[in-house]
Order: sequence, then C-alpha cells, then structure tokens
Amino acid sequence: MVEFSRRVESVSISGIREVFEAAGSEAINLGLGQPDFPTPEHARAAAVEAIETGKADAYTSNFGTESLRDAIREKHARDNDLDVSREQVIATAGGSEALHLALEAHVDSGDEVLHPDPGFVSYSALTKLAGGTPVSVPLRDDLTLSPAAVEQRITPDTAAIIINSPANPTGAVQPPSDMRAFARIADEYDVLLISDEVYEQIVFEGTHRSPMEFADSDNVVVINAASKTYSMTGWRLGWVVASEARIERMLRVHQYIQACASAPAQHAAEAALRGPQEQVEDMVEAFETRRDVLRSGLEDMGLSVPEPRGAFYVMPEVPAGWVDAVIERGVIVVPGSAFGDAGSGYARISYATDLETIREALDVMRDATQAVS
Repeated sequence: MVEFSRRVESVSISGIREVFEAAGSEAINLGLGQPDFPTPEHARAAAVEAIETGKADAYTSNFGTESLRDAIREKHARDNDLDVSREQVIATAGGSEALHLALEAHVDSGDEVLHPDPGFVSYSALTKLAGGTPVSVPLRDDLTLSPAAVEQRITPDTAAIIINSPANPTGAVQPPSDMRAFARIADEYDVLLISDEVYEQIVFEGTHRSPMEFADSDNVVVINAASKTYSMTGWRLGWVVASEARIERMLRVHQYIQACASAPAQHAAEAALRGPQEQVEDMVEAFETRRDVLRSGLEDMGLSVPEPRGAFYVMPEVPAGWVDAVIERGVIVVPGSAFGDAGSGYARISYATDLETIREALDVMRDATQAVS
C-alpha cells in the first residue's frame, strides 16, 4: 500500500465534526458556526441573474472579477480606512482558502507560525499542511491575545503570526491598542501578520480595527469573507488583501488549486457588499440579544463566562464531564480542547439560533450542570 504524506498524517478530522457525528439527529445544535439568517435577497438575485444571462458560465480571472474586487476595495475604504488597489485582492473559495494561500505562500518546511490557543481549528492544521510548525499562544483571562505573549514566543524560525478578532471560538474582540501592537511586532521582527477578520462586522462592544491600518511595512495580510457578515457560508466566497508582491505569490498557489472562486458566488458577494446593509445591522442586533440571554443563563448556573464582545460564540469555563453530560442530553456544544490544549476546561457554544431554542438548551444545560456538580 502506498503510504500517506507525513503532512496529512499530522492532522486529523476536526473535533467539531467529531461532536456532530456523535450527536443524534434530533439534537439541538449549538455547535454550528454559521448564521441562521437567510442570504440577503439582492445577493441571491444577483447570482440568479448571472446564471440566467450566462455571466457565470465561464472562468473568471484568477484574481476574481474586476467588479467584485472593486467592491472589496470600496468595502475596505468604507470600513477600514484602507486604500487598496484592485491588484491587491484575490477572491477565494471562502476565508479558509484565503488562509491556506497566505500560509502556503509564506511558510517553508520547519518555519514556525504563532496562533491563538484556543483558536480556530484551521490555524494549526493548515500550518502543518504547509510544512510549518504551529506554536500556540495561550490567551489572557478575558480570552484576548496578548501582544506581549506573542512577542515572547518569536524566534529566528518564526515566519508568521495569526490573529483573529472578533474571534472564533471565544467571541473576544481585541482592542485597537493590541492591533497597533501586533502591527508593530510584524514590522519590527519582519514576520508576516495574518489577520483573520471574517467576523469584523459582528461587534457588540468595542471597535474592530485592522492591523493593516497601523503597519509601516507590507507585512500584514488580511483575510475576510462574505460568509458570516452576509450569512453566505454555503456560497464559499472570501478574499485576501495584501501587497501586490504578496498577492502575486498567493496567486501562484490559487491558480493551481482553485483557478477562480465560484462565478455565481462572486456576483452574489459583489451585490452583498454594495447593496443595503440594514440586514447586517439587524442580524448583529439579534445576535447581541441572544448573547445576553445565553450568557445570563450560563452565569445563573454558576459558570464563569468571559465576556464575548463579538462573533456569535460564548466560551464558558465548565466542570469536568459537563460537555459530555450536555451532549448526552441532546444539546451539541463543542469541547474547548477541540480548539487547542489551552481550551481544555472550556466549551464553545454558538448562539446562531433562535431565542426559543437557546432557552430550551439552557434548561438542558442547567440539568447537566447539576448532574456534574
């Protein structure tokens, strides 16, 4: 039998998926990382129009359509005060591909990549698939990432640092002072800073700022997507923004593994970015209400819940056996250990579902808490 590559053997199926597989079909799913709102109608209509008129029948440019890249440029000028050229953007198959491109283009075998722990499951796995060595950085008590802790772990082998705000799985939002510090670190140590900003619009307290605003060099790469902001997870449309030199190297990877992002999805994302934004505002308001109900309910059980200021997750500290007890009672939550060793003793709970379901799940969690206390 032909052996498998060491890179593939170094990663396993996501712990999130393992939880889903173990749960019953009737379970309440608070493990899913996608909004429960519909894609905006004008975005859907743009995709339909592109299909019906034949605009989506052929490959687009490897970069993506010019009109979508212009819409992304406009978004970054509007939201981040960044002057981005069309040649600084690649449309990708979701934010996941954007992260993959950034790592493949900048990480050599044995290079170290610093990432938050607990952090999004892809950070460590995609680093290994690029031949790199993931180096976890434990979070502060409030589950934000400390620039000082990152700086302490930089070595001559460090190629890149990944940051994520608002964060999955924690819901934490880095303050602007941290983003400025991360940009300084990237400049001073001449390492790549990959900023995962997929949840940037879902902020309840604080302000999202991109480290690209503060960098003096081109050492910042920004990853974003339509997935969370516009409830378009299934459309698989993201993008990466960087200097032209870095984009050209990432395009070399993209053209061979993907050629181009889905043409219908590109038309939909362009419409979402340029169209009315009220649905986004309504969604964020609904998420904030749900967060408050869920957090209050968990704290009433005696659990400690670091304040989630964005995204749509809470990550309470939980007693031993709590996750299993909750799942056994028919509610899917994800053990914090699925997101890194430092996540042990926590659970990630998504509130991307309606209030009635959240309240029903809280009753189950209350019973489970009493059982393991």
